[in-house]
Amino acid sequence: MKKFYITTPLYYVNDKLHLGHAYSTIAVDILARWKRLRKEDVFFLTGTDEHGEKIYEAAKAKGVDVKDWCDYMVNEDKKLWKYLEISYDDFIRTTEKRHENTVKKVFSVLKERGYVYKSFYKGPYCVPCERFLTLNEVKENNGRCPDCGREVKEVKEEEAYFFKLSEFREELLKYYDENPDFIKPDFRKNEMVNIVKEGLNDLCITRVKERVPWGIEVPGDEDKVFYVWFDALINYITVPGVRIEDGKLKVNEEFWPADIHFIGKEITRFHAIIWPAILIAAGSVPPRKIFAHGWWTVEGEKMSKSKGNVVDPYEVTKEIGVDAFRLYLFRSIPFGQDGDFSYKRFLDCYNNDLANNFGNIISRVSNMIIKYQNGVIRRRVEVGENIVEKVNNLINSIDEKFENLKYYEILEEVFSLCDELNSFIEEQAPWKLYKENKEKVYPVLYRVFDSIKIITNILYPFM
Repeated sequence: MKKFYITTPLYYVNDKLHLGHAYSTIAVDILARWKRLRKEDVFFLTGTDEHGEKIYEAAKAKGVDVKDWCDYMVNEDKKLWKYLEISYDDFIRTTEKRHENTVKKVFSVLKERGYVYKSFYKGPYCVPCERFLTLNEVKENNGRCPDCGREVKEVKEEEAYFFKLSEFREELLKYYDENPDFIKPDFRKNEMVNIVKEGLNDLCITRVKERVPWGIEVPGDEDKVFYVWFDALINYITVPGVRIEDGKLKVNEEFWPADIHFIGKEITRFHAIIWPAILIAAGSVPPRKIFAHGWWTVEGEKMSKSKGNVVDPYEVTKEIGVDAFRLYLFRSIPFGQDGDFSYKRFLDCYNNDLANNFGNIISRVSNMIIKYQNGVIRRRVEVGENIVEKVNNLINSIDEKFENLKYYEILEEVFSLCDELNSFIEEQAPWKLYKENKEKVYPVLYRVFDSIKIITNILYPFM
């Protein structure tokens, strides 16, 4: 039986993780927890991208060995995921031998199948984004990278291997058309379709080791290392395991195709264009879905170290806690859109949704069950038809909403139900009913208690 296989992007180890990384990872964790509640066999993968010029430069700037730096940062990443209660099943590092072997195997298959060739490359390259750019892209942005805005540098002409990405224009467009849910949200799909329609250039997939010494060596051509994005994308099939049959790459069918790759919008083209093309070229199949979420600003401004406004998950949860942080990220905006982190809205979410709404209803009902029923729940269902209808509607739609990652809608309905439960208690006034006839209290408290159980199960993945 196939596992429900979901992944985060791999995170660079050039600096410590922040709000954006936590957002991606918690999003996957929410779905993993829900699926496990539904007794599904979930496999949740995360990990680190440890090769490339950016990592090498970061270690050099710190005056430490690059592998030692990677080891240190991986340990820091794992500490954060434990702190945020992330329930991953495996943690892949691109410096692991199992990954190196898989990368080399994929390269050999592509080469044997005629999709890799050797030539020369010269062009602008953005180190922070680990991306080669076209001359037009640089010209249109006044010598800067269109993604990060930093200046790009000219690379001397160098011998390299290329992947024939240009041959996959029609095949990718056909795949997008036949698999309308492959790229989500839909507006991200439209962006990728437009890029592919404009035409694709072959992808340079290696670097000269003299210039970029930190990477996986190309087999048979050890003066070169693999381009970090060619290397990193393959992590998704390293963990399941691959084999070669009849000249084609076969990924362990227990895992593949992956059900969802969760990513940030800035790396959509790598996952939605380059990655499926590599898999198709190797004789395999693409993942089922790529979900690209938006970026976070902070109090209306772009998050950056120079502005000192990078949100550290440790710092921001010191007073209010991890549960509220996890909830707020998906309560504040529909998943997929850009969002703005506000400390005031974070505090409001904690006070209004958790303390004064959900927490209040739990406190009130539990105290009344103890006071009026000696702590014993009596199943009585004579009242609260409107509550029953709202709860049933929530139950009937909840799987569809989780499947389609409608986290915001789920939380809207949950806290709307909490509002209604608080109103229901006020209307029924159990403290008055108890004085008239204590039997009348039982169905009121049972109805609220039963609804709280359902709400708690739904909120569990978020918190």
